[in-house]
Amino acid sequence: MTTATVSAPALRSRPMAAVTPLVFIVDDDISVRESIELLVAHAGWQPEVFASAQEFLIRPPAAVPSCLVLDISLPDLNGLELQKRIAGARAEMPIIFITGRGDVPMSVQAMKAGALEFLTKPFSPEALLQAIEGALVRSREVLDHKSTLQTLRGRHQSLSQREREVMALVVRGHLNKQVGGALGISEITVKAHRGRVMRKMCAKSLAELVNIAARLGVDTATGG
Repeated sequence: MTTATVSAPALRSRPMAAVTPLVFIVDDDISVRESIELLVAHAGWQPEVFASAQEFLIRPPAAVPSCLVLDISLPDLNGLELQKRIAGARAEMPIIFITGRGDVPMSVQAMKAGALEFLTKPFSPEALLQAIEGALVRSREVLDHKSTLQTLRGRHQSLSQREREVMALVVRGHLNKQVGGALGISEITVKAHRGRVMRKMCAKSLAELVNIAARLGVDTATGG
């Protein structure tokens, strides 16, 4: 198997973030693992190397931006099989496939299954760095989205049952009077509940509340 060579001029320093991203490297060729590990470390990320897919599967998912540099030809469990195994559980970890064969059908299959990039050995260090950088940006976006959604769900769970009912009707476009009629409460009471909903959900406007409801899956279809 041809290895990827690392030249000193190609190693670019990157500022360390508050949380150092992880770059997982799975390849049965020790020279490839060590070469990529050196490249990743010099770039300012934290490398973790594995000789097999099974070895990698033992490692718990990371709660930081991460990506996987994965050899497609591995003993026992190959790269495509590993991709299938972790597709649902590690959606925040983009995969960059590397291969020494340049197998086009396998490349197409990997990309269709969600791989971010497919590099053929010998690839340039710069090409791998760019692929990893893009993968980590995507990983961070997915993690940020999950974190925001978790926060919104927590806020929604803090609402009382009545407040949730009021919110559901308000985001569907009902006026306070209509909400009161639907729930059998006074308009003044509706206003009080609505005010608490806005505060608890940290929404500064009705439009923002509607957007939050949509992200949470609350029905925002206009009611009659």
